[in-house]
Amino acid sequence: MDKQLQMNGTLSVDDQSSLESQELLAPVRKATIRDYVNLAKPGILFSNLIAAFGGYWVAWGASGEAFDLVKLLCTMIGTALVMASGCVLNNYLDRDMDTKMSRTKKRALPTGVVTPNQVMIYGIVLGVVGLATLVFFANLLAALLGVIGLFVYVWIYTAWLKRTSTYSTTIGAISGAMPPVIGYCAVSQELDAGAWILFGILFLWQPPHFWALGMRRKEEYRAAGYPLLPVVHGNYITKIHMMRFLIMLVPVSLMLYMYQYVGEIYLLTATILGLIWVYLGLIGFKAKDDDEWAKKMFVYSINYLPILFIVMILDTIRV
Repeated sequence: MDKQLQMNGTLSVDDQSSLESQELLAPVRKATIRDYVNLAKPGILFSNLIAAFGGYWVAWGASGEAFDLVKLLCTMIGTALVMASGCVLNNYLDRDMDTKMSRTKKRALPTGVVTPNQVMIYGIVLGVVGLATLVFFANLLAALLGVIGLFVYVWIYTAWLKRTSTYSTTIGAISGAMPPVIGYCAVSQELDAGAWILFGILFLWQPPHFWALGMRRKEEYRAAGYPLLPVVHGNYITKIHMMRFLIMLVPVSLMLYMYQYVGEIYLLTATILGLIWVYLGLIGFKAKDDDEWAKKMFVYSINYLPILFIVMILDTIRV
């Protein structure tokens, strides 16, 4: 891997020197609130909060309980803070690699606008406050799921597998699947069928979504030393793996209807959305321009998730 990392996960001499030089750079300007907001990756937070709200709403519909606005708001705030913590700490751990990629080298940390210590403290504070919010206003199970998601994303995915293995995307999907489960368990207080179905939807959605981006940015990931699936095994093998996840996603997304959490509108929407994505995946094997095809797959994946969850929320069956 071009001396990017030794097998034990430590930085090579070249990377240590590069990182030390980067951290000694004088800031080009003073940090702003916007810089700190961007460190938390608001785009990721927004899409995952829709999923967390969907999970909460589905569980509330099945519970028959009276609606608790305070609990809902605190669950969303706690979930958002935990996710933001993971994103900020991801920035902290990836700061050496971010300087090597065009889409990340202008971020606040690689450019020296904020210091690594500031980012680390910021991420830890967000995580502590977020988990405390879930403990006191949701329940211990929701908070435990937040801990698991944070641990997998920061340590298993970012600090270890992202730099050493093509399995990073698949394992990292465990953490990305937590938001709707946290929302769901804040109401249900148990990991029942609904929680596992929601987990399955988000888990299966992520690899095709991220591999599409990886195909488009393959050379950047290669230059940075990331052993992403398209980098190591090429586009064709990546397409095969994407299809495996897409084919499983369709029936798993329909299970919410089978377990009577949602109605026929969701059933029709999930079926159409899933089959369109499968079709787009299949035509990729005959695509003449893989970059253009990957762009279409990535854009579709971005739209698939919020549409699915919005319809899920609107068509939730209330007991």
